[in-house]
Amino acid sequence: MSDRVKLWEPSADRIDQSELRRYQRWLEATRGITPETYSGLHTWSVENIDAFWESVWEYFQIVGERGDGPVREGDGIASTTWFPGARVNFAENILRWAGEFADAEAIVGLHETSPRTSVTWQDLEGRVGALAHHLRAVGVRPGDTVCAVLPSLPETVVALLATASVGAVWSVVNTDFGPQGVADRFAQIEPTVLLTVDGYEFNGTYRDQLERLPELLDLLPTVEHHILIDSHIAPDAEIAGVDVPTVRYSRIVSEPRRPVFESVEFSHPLWVLYSSGTTGKPKGIVHSHGGIVLEANKANAFHYDIRPGTRTYFAASTTWVMWNLLVDSMMRGATIITYDGSPVFGTAARQLEICDAEDVEFFGAGAAVFTLIEKSGISPQEHYPLRCLRSIFSSGSPLPDSGWDWVYEQVKSDVRLTSDSGGTDIASGILGANPLADVYRGELQSPYLGVDARTVDSEGVAISDDVGELVIAAPLPTMPVKFWNDPDGSRYRGEYFAAFDGLWRQGDWATRITDGGWVIHGRSDSTINRGGIRMGSADICQVVDAVPGVAASMVIGAELEGGDYYMPLFVVPDPGAAVTEQQKETIVARIRSRVSPRYVPDDIIEAPGVPRTRTGKLMEVPVKRIFQGADPHSVNRTTAEDSAVLDWYVERAARFARNRTSTGQS
Repeated sequence: MSDRVKLWEPSADRIDQSELRRYQRWLEATRGITPETYSGLHTWSVENIDAFWESVWEYFQIVGERGDGPVREGDGIASTTWFPGARVNFAENILRWAGEFADAEAIVGLHETSPRTSVTWQDLEGRVGALAHHLRAVGVRPGDTVCAVLPSLPETVVALLATASVGAVWSVVNTDFGPQGVADRFAQIEPTVLLTVDGYEFNGTYRDQLERLPELLDLLPTVEHHILIDSHIAPDAEIAGVDVPTVRYSRIVSEPRRPVFESVEFSHPLWVLYSSGTTGKPKGIVHSHGGIVLEANKANAFHYDIRPGTRTYFAASTTWVMWNLLVDSMMRGATIITYDGSPVFGTAARQLEICDAEDVEFFGAGAAVFTLIEKSGISPQEHYPLRCLRSIFSSGSPLPDSGWDWVYEQVKSDVRLTSDSGGTDIASGILGANPLADVYRGELQSPYLGVDARTVDSEGVAISDDVGELVIAAPLPTMPVKFWNDPDGSRYRGEYFAAFDGLWRQGDWATRITDGGWVIHGRSDSTINRGGIRMGSADICQVVDAVPGVAASMVIGAELEGGDYYMPLFVVPDPGAAVTEQQKETIVARIRSRVSPRYVPDDIIEAPGVPRTRTGKLMEVPVKRIFQGADPHSVNRTTAEDSAVLDWYVERAARFARNRTSTGQS
């Protein structure tokens, strides 16, 4: 692609000092393997998958029992078992750093107005040990589930590590979920212990969480013990209406203990994440101790170039897998920053304000965060020097082209910006960060090591330089060990492996550029398909969003009865404004010239917002389905960031259906 635009390139010193380069030198010294380029190293990693993952275990000196079993067993990608006979513990592999960095900060806790707090590695170890001891004392055993409704706090990290120490299974959602939304997730995994918080600040308001606690416990009948993170209420305050025994977190951790780590099988469940649940109840996606330990070391060291002491901050709620990735960075001895407030408290650039104040070196956020700051008109470099910031990690959705330019022009010119694609399903990345590569506008740099990523056509044949389905052709240790309540594995196989024999279908449209990077076009099940020509919705929306006065947009393509196709474009104007006829004309003209006349929408409709899940993903698929005639009640509103916005689309779809019926088109 001759029109590729290079935005940044790493210096020779930065490449030479990277952890990935150290690994290459180690491979040559210990294995005689000498791929000098990233492409060569990646090819070796996927063609010699057992040798690669064995080298990851050895290079990072994983704490555990390797055993004498093979790297993997199984007949195919969907039935692979990793490191049979090996035993590890996720928390132990993080807290190994407590001995080396006892007095250094492990976690920094930030809030809107409450004082900054910090936890040293020694403190963290003692608190994890104390909470793990309490869990065992109330009967928690390996395989039991411990759930939490908590924001991003140091205490949430402690709770995850304590649960993992015991060998219990962890699951967390953020406090913005209502009781029913929590129950939709937690009731199916039957927790015996629940952790909640007394309250928190958000957008200048204190939000009491004790009032809803009785209802929440009523919806979770398996909970036998409750732990309250008590940051705001008085020590002697009573907790009304709660029948389950409650113990305060502050009391539990007041007597630090050395943690005792349960050594569990490599594939033992570590945590349960959830599918978006936009239709029906969310599926519980189960990941393993061993898979996450290996991937957390590999991704953070080789791709993000995180090393001991790196100050890392991800702007993410606990519901989103990005929060898990933040904790994962501690596997490399990183100091992490948590924040439980509004992402725009005080200023649209609040997240960069945090990065500047805390000397953050590695910053991750959803693409929507960067777009929000860009559209605010703030020039961050005028306010925040960001002296320590080395890398920016964007995820959640494709970063618009304008966002790439804005980062280098208005945030920092000497920073590695990567857009990474992966997600909840594998709890890591598939495509993205490569510390040896240049940065090109709109491109994901490379597949992650060990990930045999491809784009394929409808027959599963690999293609390049054209839009195809993103697939993975070889197993990964972080592919889920199972779905919860899926004893025969049929739901798991149907979700990922039904479309193409022997290939994991990620559900994204992507283009692999020959001798270049990769481009993500959006979800393949929300793809615009006019006349058999496919186009990612993100490719259209990034053009629309660049029109002055447009705050956000969403486009769907609905296949209707009778072979009709309806493609509305929903446009959210800037606050206090309306979508004008002139703007509509500009939008049409830009789509014609910059995308294709084929994708001019059938309607341009002013909308109050775009519907997103609580993790920031566009809800294109459920909106598309209700426009196609699906039952509106099948849409799970508890997953919506703003249910009122989603309801607006449901009503709009109903109006569309009535109009089709009245004109005899149904």
